[in-house]
Amino acid sequence: MSRAFVKEPDGSGPIDLPELSISEHPNDVTVEGLAQIEAELARAHEALDRAQAESNAESDAQARAARDVRYWEARRATAHIVPNADSTEYIRFGHTVKLARDDGREQTFRIVGEDESDPAQGKISHVAPLARALFGKSVGDVVRAGAHELEVLDIR
Repeated sequence: MSRAFVKEPDGSGPIDLPELSISEHPNDVTVEGLAQIEAELARAHEALDRAQAESNAESDAQARAARDVRYWEARRATAHIVPNADSTEYIRFGHTVKLARDDGREQTFRIVGEDESDPAQGKISHVAPLARALFGKSVGDVVRAGAHELEVLDIR
């Protein structure tokens, strides 16, 4: 981030941090995603407690931890657990999808909430372009993703 948008500390108190950005998309989560949000909130509360115990005056660590607590409280308050789909006929939130790429590779992704997404671990956000392209597709369907075509091989 450019330093032009951050208040310079003057020694009179904690730095003035901008709030963490909250997505405008629905906060759909899996059961595991809600547990992840709650774990992050607990870690943020612990960090705030530590920072308060270490300093009588408000510190930068307290400001960061308080900001994190506000963020995770907002994410928990807006979380909507999407129940597991009964059918695997069509791709929906929470499904794991195996795809064949036009270059011969196969990839598997699970469609999850934004806070859960981790492409390196095979988890993509439900608002990602690939996930949106896959919703409603079934085994054998082909979707375009950028310059590639992907065939749906399996839905779990």
